Amino acid sequence: MSRLTPRRTVLAALAAAAGTAASASAAVPATASSGVTPSGVTPSGTVPSGTVPSGAGPAAGAGRAAGGRLVDYRGWTSYGDWRGGTGEGATVIGGKRPGVVIGTPAGSGDHTDPHTGTTATWEYARWTGPLHTPAVPATELVPSWNAHTPAGTWLLVELLGDYSDGTRTPWYVMGRWAAGDADIRRASLDGQSDGRSTVWTDTLAVDDASTGLRIVAYRLRLTLYRRPGSRVTPTVWRLGAMASDIPDRFTVPESVPGLVRELDVPRYSQEIHIGRYPEYDNGGEAWCSPTSSQMIIEYWGRKPTPEDLAWVDPEYTDPQVCHAARFTYDHEYEGCGNWPFNAAYAATYRDMQGVVTRLGSLTEAETLVRAGIPLITSQSFLREELTGAGYGTSGHLMTVIGFTGDGDVVANDPASPTNEAVRRVYRRREFETIWLRTKRYNASGKIVSGTGGICYVYFPARPSAAQCRALKAVGIR
Repeated sequence: MSRLTPRRTVLAALAAAAGTAASASAAVPATASSGVTPSGVTPSGTVPSGTVPSGAGPAAGAGRAAGGRLVDYRGWTSYGDWRGGTGEGATVIGGKRPGVVIGTPAGSGDHTDPHTGTTATWEYARWTGPLHTPAVPATELVPSWNAHTPAGTWLLVELLGDYSDGTRTPWYVMGRWAAGDADIRRASLDGQSDGRSTVWTDTLAVDDASTGLRIVAYRLRLTLYRRPGSRVTPTVWRLGAMASDIPDRFTVPESVPGLVRELDVPRYSQEIHIGRYPEYDNGGEAWCSPTSSQMIIEYWGRKPTPEDLAWVDPEYTDPQVCHAARFTYDHEYEGCGNWPFNAAYAATYRDMQGVVTRLGSLTEAETLVRAGIPLITSQSFLREELTGAGYGTSGHLMTVIGFTGDGDVVANDPASPTNEAVRRVYRRREFETIWLRTKRYNASGKIVSGTGGICYVYFPARPSAAQCRALKAVGIR
């Protein structure tokens, strides 16, 4: 059985208590801004201090409130997007895949990794996004990013929100991230709150949505790090956030089946990995997220190289699942279920993108599958709520790969005893409910929260025209 580790339960308890639940070929420096010291770095030289840059005003959002949609995903990916931000030492690059890199470092400072105790000096540059006003004043925001961090580099993602009463959150750390684990330990940051909102691993949530308080605008900030004197740099190709205000609901509207199709997605069981590498979230029992991620990555024709897998015990089957667990592992949360870390892991593979968002129905899931895009969904349920699962869970990830002639969901469920048993067919109405609801009763009869349609969507850097249309239809661009 798959379970998410305690932070999801904590978030559920909190919600219940609160009553809520254009291309260019040349590199161009990002617009200069006054800077602030990067979180977790002690400056070794003079770093200009200042306020948050005014930016370029609200950015156009991909999400919509029209048609009852209560999700706004905004991604910064194009040359124009990156040029719309402000920078200190950051350079915008064009070409086939625009992004942000370190140009001339803005300064340097020391960082002590709390998970290793190691202190090192790093040069840094910073990019701050423009103010984005989502179509949906939000109770929750979840960022995600796609980046390349060669050895000797890493990055920091932060978020600043504007409240509906005119006040503002602090800059919240949403992740210290590197693709590898030799330079820093990839980690979220616990204990961040201003008494009105709190960061729960990868999610910024308003503490008490029943008061009407919402986050009505936000900025994202990147700080890119490298060792002093080095010429290597992180490259960030995509940065975005999903803002949402999903209402309290035990039940959800029933959708009408509209697709019969099944995608050929590899099948991997997390359960065959039980006991392997317990330092990564207690081994396979809790590896639903990286196992699901690996299935979808391989659907797109990507996989680790033999050199990548050399560290895995050669006696272990499906070593790529062990690899996914290690390189999605969050050393603060002590688990492999950090949503943005999974999306970022997927994007470490050649020409791949990964996004965390919410969908509003299985009809939207059908839109993606019709275009050849499988998805990974997060849900929680009692054993009797999902016929054929054979287990209950306080949080579990699985892949949606198709729909039957009756409209039922074809899923690759990693909580299966063997790879051959991974393919499941789940009743449409049951699946839609356990995935989209925001309230449920747990095994003790207590009201706790559901995930409200959370999913990971992985797709190529250059999707087909049909895939672009499908992604746009569900609010991703």
